[in-house]
Amino acid sequence: MRIPFVAGNWKMNTTATEAEKLVLEMLDKLDRIEGVEKVLCPPFVSLVAVSMMLQSSSIKLGAQNMYFETKGAYTGEISPLMLSELCEFVILGHSERRGYFGETDEIVNKKVKAALANRLKPILCVGERLAENEAGKTEEVINRQVTAALNGIEPVCDLVIAYEPVWAIGTGKAASGKQAAATIQFIRDAVAKLWNKSIAQDLHILYGGSVTGANIAEFISHPEIDGALVGGASLKAEEFVSIVKKTAEIKKENKVVSSQ
Repeated sequence: MRIPFVAGNWKMNTTATEAEKLVLEMLDKLDRIEGVEKVLCPPFVSLVAVSMMLQSSSIKLGAQNMYFETKGAYTGEISPLMLSELCEFVILGHSERRGYFGETDEIVNKKVKAALANRLKPILCVGERLAENEAGKTEEVINRQVTAALNGIEPVCDLVIAYEPVWAIGTGKAASGKQAAATIQFIRDAVAKLWNKSIAQDLHILYGGSVTGANIAEFISHPEIDGALVGGASLKAEEFVSIVKKTAEIKKENKVVSSQ
């Protein structure tokens, strides 16, 4: 059984002081929740401070992005080498990076390769736009993104994939649990074809897109969905704790039922 996985993507929110306050508000409660992998992804400016706060806890740290070169004349960029001393995870290919900053499938592929080469675990984001979804092109888009992102990469388990339909990110309009589960199963099948079935079965594949404490059960109750990449709700300490707690409880209940 894959261990449930919940990551909070704070995006471009919180000053360094606010980040420390937010971690303090949720640290003890999150640390006590067992049976689920917990990851916080604050802005770059807070990584050092948050890293120190999480040192003696069960909570892992992730970055929100990185460049694919390890060093050089790339003003304003952050390299995987810099992150590897602080983080275990890094979010790559998020739709906001693709949409606002022009990241192509090729760039995402380079970033995934660079992350793995520097002992970072990518949280690879894939997802279709509203027009693509309405045109019935979800599987076509997802297959292209997954295939391109993993091109030339040897099969590894140190990778997380997050299905984030672009039309559901920050809109308050989440996909249905059934639709998300079907797409995530498609992603797992696509990875099995690219690599092998064993690796595909071991990979964590998450749902992201307007996840809240109120709707997390709809997603996490599906065995295909291993957890969530949480945006806005991860900025609210009590709600994020609630999401993690419900994820752990529901997955534990499902495990007991499936073993009977």
